[in-house]
Amino acid sequence: MSELSEDDVTKLEAAAFRRLVSHLRNRPETQNIDLMNLAGFCRNCLANWYLDAAQQAGLPLSKDQSRQAIYGMPYEDWKRLNQSEASETQKAAFETNRPKE
Repeated sequence: MSELSEDDVTKLEAAAFRRLVSHLRNRPETQNIDLMNLAGFCRNCLANWYLDAAQQAGLPLSKDQSRQAIYGMPYEDWKRLNQSEASETQKAAFETNRPKE
């Protein structure tokens, strides 16, 4: 396999990121708490990472804008349409598995 240029790597990474975001948008029944409990990240984490990247690049982006980029709609709308109350089991698992800062 030939060496990929830095530009090619960036293009592939961007395409993979867009596919992940699309995948999550098409599966709104998958709750953020379940993603956190299983994978250690959720849609909000992606939005925060997106916002961090914008800030590091000196680009003007708000938290609401970064969330809309990931959710495909305002976050409050997505929550109203798709988010259910976490069960006690989900909450307990989150407390056990939550990232330690």
